[in-house]
Amino acid sequence: MIDLPEEHTRPPEELDLRGLKCPLPALFARRALARLPKGGKLVVVTDDPLAPVDIPHMCWREGYEVMGTELGTGATVLILKKP
Repeated sequence: MIDLPEEHTRPPEELDLRGLKCPLPALFARRALARLPKGGKLVVVTDDPLAPVDIPHMCWREGYEVMGTELGTGATVLILKKP
């Protein structure tokens, strides 16, 4: 059996921030990312129209990685990673 690093065996954390408006989604995402172990992933679901701009900007400032963004009609899903 192969021993994988923790980031390969741990499922991503999920954070449902629907109903919250700017700046709360970015603040809660930053707090959740800070608690993650190195290499941890966070899936953020939000319906705030400014979150697809605010959260990636916060990640850039704080040194986190945006792995993907999916814009939907009712919500946006962002996949973030703590390097």
